[in-house]
Amino acid sequence: MKIAKTSLLLLAIQLVIVSSIAAKYLYQRSACPRVWTRTAAYDPDMVLRGRYLSLQLDVDGCQSTLPSGKQAHFPRDVNGIPGGNRFSIWAPDTIRFPAKISVNHNKLIAIRLLETDGQPSGQSVAAWPGAPCDALRLVDPVDFYIPEHAENPTILKAGEELWIEVTVPPKGPPRPLRLALKQAGTWKPLAFN
Repeated sequence: MKIAKTSLLLLAIQLVIVSSIAAKYLYQRSACPRVWTRTAAYDPDMVLRGRYLSLQLDVDGCQSTLPSGKQAHFPRDVNGIPGGNRFSIWAPDTIRFPAKISVNHNKLIAIRLLETDGQPSGQSVAAWPGAPCDALRLVDPVDFYIPEHAENPTILKAGEELWIEVTVPPKGPPRPLRLALKQAGTWKPLAFN
C-alpha cells in the first residue's frame, strides 16, 4: 500500500491545527487567572456526547450596573440614604445583560457592557428578582465531563454547595478545571477515576 504525499501533507496540517489548539489551552491554563465559584448543576446524560455536568456559574455583579437604575434596590440607612455598593435585584422578571467576566479579589465578577449598535462580545448574565448582587449567574452553562460510572456530585446533602475552579481567558467563557464540595467551611475536592 502506497501513501500519497498529499495524504501525509493533510495529516501534518491536521496535527498542526490540533496541536496549536492544545497549546493555546495549556498556555491559558497556566497564564490566565483561576478562581473558585459556586455553581448550580444538572446532570444530563446524552448518548452521543457522554456523561457531563452542565454547570451555571455564580458571578459577583456588585461592581456592575444593571441596564436600568430602577432595577437595583440599595439598602438605606434611617435617613433613607442608600449606602454601600451592594444591592438586590428589584424587577418583575429576570434581567439579562452582556458582561465582561474577570477575576477580582478571588471572585468571578461580571461588569456590564454597554449595548451599542453592534453585538456585545461578552458573556450573558442573568439576575433573578430578589437575588443579591453577588449571586448573579452566567446564562450559558459550562460543561464538565465525568466518567460514565462516577457518582453524581449534583445530588447535594443539606448545607452542601457545589463549587468549581475555572480559568478565565481574555475572551470566551470560563473553562472548567475541577470540582469541590463545600460544607460548613470545609472543602472536599472531587476526584473522578
